[in-house]
Amino acid sequence: MSIPDALRAPGFAARPYWWDAAEPEPRDTPLPGRAGVVVVGGGYAGLSAALTLRRLGHEVLVLDAERIGWGASSRNGGAVSGGLKLAKTDLAKQHGEARANAIMDAAAASFPFIEELIAREAIDCDYVRCGRVSAAWTPRDYQGMAARADRLAALTGHPTRMVPRERMREVLGSDHYHGAMVADGAGSLHPGKYARGLARAAERAGAVLASGVRVSGIGHQGSGFRIATDKGELMADAVLVATNGYSRGPGGGSAGGAMPWLAKRLLPIASYIIATEPLEPGLIERLFPARRVAGESRRVLNYFRASPDGTRVVWGGRASFRDVSPEQAAPTLHRMMSEVFPELAKTRISHAWSGNVAFTFDFLPHIGAQDGVHYAAGCQGSGVAMASWLGHNCALKLAGAGNQGFALDGLRFPTLPTYDGTPWFLPMVGSWYRVRDRLDRLRA
Repeated sequence: MSIPDALRAPGFAARPYWWDAAEPEPRDTPLPGRAGVVVVGGGYAGLSAALTLRRLGHEVLVLDAERIGWGASSRNGGAVSGGLKLAKTDLAKQHGEARANAIMDAAAASFPFIEELIAREAIDCDYVRCGRVSAAWTPRDYQGMAARADRLAALTGHPTRMVPRERMREVLGSDHYHGAMVADGAGSLHPGKYARGLARAAERAGAVLASGVRVSGIGHQGSGFRIATDKGELMADAVLVATNGYSRGPGGGSAGGAMPWLAKRLLPIASYIIATEPLEPGLIERLFPARRVAGESRRVLNYFRASPDGTRVVWGGRASFRDVSPEQAAPTLHRMMSEVFPELAKTRISHAWSGNVAFTFDFLPHIGAQDGVHYAAGCQGSGVAMASWLGHNCALKLAGAGNQGFALDGLRFPTLPTYDGTPWFLPMVGSWYRVRDRLDRLRA
C-alpha cells in the first residue's frame, strides 16, 4: 500500500519534514591516524558527549556512518521530556526503593539539563516549554495516570493536572480519549535544528566531526584502542559508542557493527511520521490549545504535535512492526490521525519518513563500559532530552570528572539467549499488543 493520490500533497517528499529547514550537513573530514577520544555516533548522545569532553579539555573525534545528525536525531517528533515515561514503571520491584528513586531522579534531571544546554549554547531550535498531554486510551488508563500525577509533579518539580473526558477540548481538540493528564514539565523543539545546533556547538568547542565513516570493529592495542573503519584504521586513547537505534551491522544483526555486545542488548524499532500540508488558519489552535505535545497511553501508541511554525500537524507512531517504507506506512498514520481529528480526514500528506528508536529489555536507559569501551544507549523512544543527558554523563565518567554517582550507570544490562540484535519477534509482539489495545478499548 502506498499513499493514495487524494492524500498526496503537491511536492510530497519521502524524507523528514525537519530537513526542509535543517538537513544534516556533510562533513568530509579526513580521518586522522590518531585521536584522544573517538565517539562513534553523531546523534544527540555523541554530540553532547563531545561537547562536554571538549569543555573538560579532551581531544575528541566524532564519527558517523552517515551525515552527523542523520539518524533519529533529525527524524524524531521533537517532544522534550524527562522522567515522564519512567514514571509509568515500577522500578522498586527490580531495583529496590532507594535505587528506584535515584533512577527516577536521574531521568528527571535530563529535562532541566537540555533547557540549560540550549540556553547556554544559544541553540536556535524553536524550543518552547509547552507541556504535554498524555491522552487516556481507556478509563482505567486515566485512573492510573491520576494515581501517578502527584508523584510525577514531585519528581519533575513541575505541576501536573488531570483533565476529565468532558473537558478534553480545553487541552486537545478531540473527543477520542477518556481524559488526559497534563504535565507542565515538557517542551517541544525542532529536532533538525537542535541536531545542527548541537553539532556546531561541539565544533566551536573544538571537537572534530567526520561523516561517512562506518566503524566495523574496535579492539585493544597497547593501552588504547585500534578502530577499524571503511576509510582505514586509527588509534584512540578511549572510545564511546553512542549509536543507539543504529547499532546493528550493515547486514543486520550485530556482526560488523561497532560494538556487537551493545547491539545484542538493544531493540531497534522503526517509528514512522507524517506531516500534513499547511492547514487553514485557526485550525491548529483548535486542535492543540497552548501548542502542547501529545501522546497516548495505549501500548502501540501515537504521538503528535503542531509544527513549530503552527501551520501543520506532525503525527508519528508504530504504524508497522515490519520493515516497510515510509510511503507504505503513511496511510495507516493518516487513518489513525483522522480517528483522533476527524476534520483532518481529507488533509493531504506533505512528508513521510521513519527513524529507528532503541528499546532495552529492562526498559531503562544505560551508560557504562564493557571491556573498556564506553557506551550510552536505550532511550525507549523518548531520547531528545535523555540522549543528550546520557552523552553528558558518559563524558563525565570517561573523563573521571563526575562528582557523584549516576544512577543509570553500571546497571545490569540484560539481553536474551541467542539474540543477535535483529528483533525478528517484533511483528508477533506488535500484533499481540494491538489486539490487547483493541480489547481494552472495547471493554471501556
